[in-house]
Amino acid sequence: MADTEQVTEQDGPGAGGADDAAKAAKAAARAERTAAKLAKQITAFARAHGGAEGQVAYIGERGARIVLVGDDGGWGDLVAPSHAIATNAVEKAGITVHEDFDGDFAAKVKTGPYEWKRMAGIQIGGPTGA
Repeated sequence: MADTEQVTEQDGPGAGGADDAAKAAKAAARAERTAAKLAKQITAFARAHGGAEGQVAYIGERGARIVLVGDDGGWGDLVAPSHAIATNAVEKAGITVHEDFDGDFAAKVKTGPYEWKRMAGIQIGGPTGA
């Protein structure tokens, strides 16, 4: 027969009290630092490209992808450890955020020979020189 143990509120899950609170505070501080670092990178991208817009996409366990498109058509992306951190970062950076990467927003992206080559552009009539 297996031993059983009665768990009370005092010694049950989360009984660490101060330990749990300290861990939660530490995790929140880490998330805030990560969001601030990403916001700084987003702001630098926007400054280098005459402004920027973005879109946040969930990419599974890896976190969230922040796709950035500059006013000059330049683009890039960053990966955040969670969707919440990515959302916090774009809010801190103060850029316009789109729900989807389609339509007018996607049309702002300018691609060059490198991108065409990487996307097998030769097969679909893209530029042949790279």
